[in-house]
Amino acid sequence: MPQSCEMISINVTLDIAVSSLKTIVENAKKMAGTDEKGIYRVDTAEKVNEMVSSFLKKYAFDEYVNNIDNYKC
Repeated sequence: MPQSCEMISINVTLDIAVSSLKTIVENAKKMAGTDEKGIYRVDTAEKVNEMVSSFLKKYAFDEYVNNIDNYKC
């Protein structure tokens, strides 16, 4: 995706594997660590957003949606 491309945030319902969600939560907790009370302070929903957005950028989502054959179920 071109660097100069405008981006917009959208809210969607997304189907992902339970194992993927568990992995994101576990890794987000590892990265954040605990506070002095042993509590994790991390927005795991936002981390899912970041991971999916990063994946779409990395794997050329624009090219994928430009291919009309990808609209067939």
